[in-house]
Amino acid sequence: MTRNEFEKLVAAALDHVPEKFIKHMKNVAVLVEEGEDTGEILGLYQGVPLSERGDAYGIDMTLPDTITLYMKPILREAEESRLTATQVVEETLWHEIGHYFGLDEGAVHAREEEGTNRYGGAVY
Repeated sequence: MTRNEFEKLVAAALDHVPEKFIKHMKNVAVLVEEGEDTGEILGLYQGVPLSERGDAYGIDMTLPDTITLYMKPILREAEESRLTATQVVEETLWHEIGHYFGLDEGAVHAREEEGTNRYGGAVY
C-alpha cells in the first residue's frame, strides 16, 4: 500500500468518527508517519488531554495536540492479525482519540477488551 492510499484510509476513518466526539476535538492534528523505528507502536497521542485542560488552555499560542498513526506497523499488524488495514487504522485512531479525551492506557485497553472501543459502541 502506498503512503497516499494509507492517508486516504486515515481520512476515511476520521470521517467515520461520530459527530458527538468530533465536535469536542479542538486543536488536534492527525498525522501519518512511516513508523519504521516504532516497533509495535501503532499510534501515539501527544498533547494535553481534554480532561486536563484548564480555563487558561489556548489563551496564548498553543501548538496542536497530535495523533500520529504509524503506517508500517499498522500494515504489519493488519497482515499478522488478518484484519483489514481499514480495521486496524480505525481501531488505532479510536484508541488515540480515547487518550485525547483523557483515558489512560488501562482504561482504553479495558474498553477494547469489553468490545466497547468501537465507533458504534463506545461511550467515552
